[in-house]
Amino acid sequence: MEAAHQIARRTGAVRHDLLVVLGSGAEGALAAWGEPAAALPLSDLPGVPAPAAPGHADRLDSFERAAGAGGPARVLVAHGRTHLYEGRGTTPVVALVRAAAAAGVRAAVLINANGCLRDWRIGEVMTITDHLNLSGASPFAGTVFVDVRGVWDPELAGVLSALTRRAGTYAMVRGPEYQTMAETRMLASLGADCVGMSTVLEAVALHQLGVRVAGMSVVSDLSLSAEPTDPDEVVRLAAAAHPVLAAGVGAVLETALEMREGSDGA
Repeated sequence: MEAAHQIARRTGAVRHDLLVVLGSGAEGALAAWGEPAAALPLSDLPGVPAPAAPGHADRLDSFERAAGAGGPARVLVAHGRTHLYEGRGTTPVVALVRAAAAAGVRAAVLINANGCLRDWRIGEVMTITDHLNLSGASPFAGTVFVDVRGVWDPELAGVLSALTRRAGTYAMVRGPEYQTMAETRMLASLGADCVGMSTVLEAVALHQLGVRVAGMSVVSDLSLSAEPTDPDEVVRLAAAAHPVLAAGVGAVLETALEMREGSDGA
């Protein structure tokens, strides 16, 4: 895959261990990591458009992190994503994660901001343990029958839920409009704890490629409130969750390295 070859060539890393996709408001969550070993625009990768959503940047970083006996870990950090509502179809939505899988990642942390359907607080982080795909879309076409019951890796979810205050089900809708109050009540009655416009197609595509997937969703809007939703406010409020997001990424990275060392030693 040409995009994976580009990642290897531009970063100088034959393989990466972990992918992190930063969603709305998550920019800066990993600032303590310092400067990356390499960086490039996401849009330099064939098939990957520049992100269009507020709070998303056209940047892909490659970090080298200290690790155990297996040598330094390499982590890909995407500072944005393509959304289905941009009207480009599903292929560009999952192009980045497919390239990362081809570049060797064995685990991924997908981060987003959500509209909360429960009596939770702004800035809380929910570990995604399941999802409702209400987007009307799939990353696949044709006779690709994927069992998606295990998309959200239970071990990684356990690692994250020890750090986040919440765990639950994320509902993906197509967008870009927000939900009516009737739609909000319907989503809650279906078992969703929060709602957003991303992440699920990426997770399903990664799962089909054998990558273990974890997700963190930041409460940045209270969907049950009668107050109108301001997208710029969503980004600002999500920033309060940065310490939890950073801790979660670090914990998943440690688990991914244990996976790597166990696999390499087998």
